[in-house]
Amino acid sequence: MIRATLATISTLLALALPAAAADDFIAAPTLRASVTVTSDVVRIGDLIDNAGSAALIPVYRSPDLGTTGTLTVGQVLSVLRAKQVIGVMTGDIKEVQVTRLARTLASKDIETAVAATLERRFGLGEAANITITFDRGVADMRLDASNTGALQPVATRYDARSGRFDIAFEIVNDGNPAPTKLRFTGTAIETVEVAVLTRDVDRAELLKSSDLSLERRPKAEVAGEPAARDRSIGMQLRRPMRAGTPIRVADIVKPDFVVRDQAVTIIYQVPGLYLTTRGKVIESGAEGDTVSVLNMQSKRTLTGIVTGRGQVTVQGASQSAPTAPAVEQTSSIKRDEAPAPVDTAALVRNLIQSPAPPAQVAQAQIPQVRLSQAPAKSE
Repeated sequence: MIRATLATISTLLALALPAAAADDFIAAPTLRASVTVTSDVVRIGDLIDNAGSAALIPVYRSPDLGTTGTLTVGQVLSVLRAKQVIGVMTGDIKEVQVTRLARTLASKDIETAVAATLERRFGLGEAANITITFDRGVADMRLDASNTGALQPVATRYDARSGRFDIAFEIVNDGNPAPTKLRFTGTAIETVEVAVLTRDVDRAELLKSSDLSLERRPKAEVAGEPAARDRSIGMQLRRPMRAGTPIRVADIVKPDFVVRDQAVTIIYQVPGLYLTTRGKVIESGAEGDTVSVLNMQSKRTLTGIVTGRGQVTVQGASQSAPTAPAVEQTSSIKRDEAPAPVDTAALVRNLIQSPAPPAQVAQAQIPQVRLSQAPAKSE
């Protein structure tokens, strides 16, 4: 019937109008080389232009969501003739490609949506620190192109002890009052980024770049502030630790540059003077620590700062130099007057001279008294 109607209309117009005018008012149906559809069926109006009243007639099932199918021109024309559509202009087209549009939900986007739903809820922290594991591996999902809305959580359940979640989402559709429903289950665990040992490390060893890897571990496994990898390199552990152990800030210390009873070099510095001598450190210390050190020559105990491996620097101002007599408050010395210059020679003697023998010290401290015998007084 459609075929007879199209033929009758074409005959009448050909008789009533010039050929050019007829082409202006009724264009011949023309086949398309490339077709895109959004529904699950392909209609005549999708395949050809100027299909008229036959445009809504379905003729093929659509390809799968997000895929493309190919039809030869002969196949298309055969189906159109069966639907009483003839006289289709094909030009030089050999085949027709039909693509079904779709909305793709990437697995990463779904994971992000779940983490964002749980963020700062149920005792969890930021979404970026929540690791999601689905019960069933979630691959990229393809939805009908009409699903243009965002993933909106409508029901959320979470067990803080087991980390189990059950979340339902809805997506609003264009032209369809019923939203698309999606549901995901799995586990969500808050993690932290932490430096992890790649081998067994003893306390005396310095941590190298190859000794550490950066991993995400469950927050419950790292009791305390996690140590950053860059911050850990060059440090020492407070105790031996095994490979695979996450490192906390409390586990690392600055390396000891001097160890108790170690022979060290004592550097003595005052303006214009630089001396070195051998000594033995009395306590361990890292760079910048203040330690006590024994001068092996003078047997004096000095206080200095660890400035390198096996090296303690003693500043002149820190030594017990001879003290000047105390000045009374009524002294005429003004506050802005410069203090007396430091006796450098005395400081050096204090550093390197050996103490005098006990007998000499006694002589120096107790003046000798000569007693003269007076004649006995007779009664």
